[in-house]
Amino acid sequence: MGFLELVAGRRSIRKYKNAPVEPEKLARCIEAARLAPSACNSQPWKYIAVTDTSVRDRLAAEAFNGIYKATQFAAAAPVIVAVAADKGNFTARIGNFVRHTSFYLIDIGISAENFCLQAAEEGLGTCMIGWFDEKKAARVLGVPAGVKLELLIAVGYPDEAPAPRPRKTVDEMSTFNAYR
Repeated sequence: MGFLELVAGRRSIRKYKNAPVEPEKLARCIEAARLAPSACNSQPWKYIAVTDTSVRDRLAAEAFNGIYKATQFAAAAPVIVAVAADKGNFTARIGNFVRHTSFYLIDIGISAENFCLQAAEEGLGTCMIGWFDEKKAARVLGVPAGVKLELLIAVGYPDEAPAPRPRKTVDEMSTFNAYR
């Protein structure tokens, strides 16, 4: 499969088969995430793969409750991966301040997309989730103070095949040489 075909075929999956994810597939996804570029090579991410059913169930009960119920579908995924972040190294933090840009969030996005694209290559489905109770999830996972859970990724074998979502045309989303 070519890269553009892989990217075009990746979907956010919200229904998963009741089948375990092989550790070697998960390891390749984490390796793809590890290889992502980052501002000043700060690599501000820490991946926590939750594969133990009891931990996953506790995480889901805490993270997807109350106002976060819309993301409860992730509780059915056999794996939930938490992506924690620090603010990057000193040089990256200076760049954050000068540019008023949180480069570490960009870095995490790139790394998480690498993870999800590798998962698609492995035949797995994923859904990146930003809507969850971060404080309760962090408590379940033992995340120390000063480190923030930025993202959860549901991972498993898809039990649905969502149709492609509408995309802007190339002409609508790009120009050459100036903003038009």
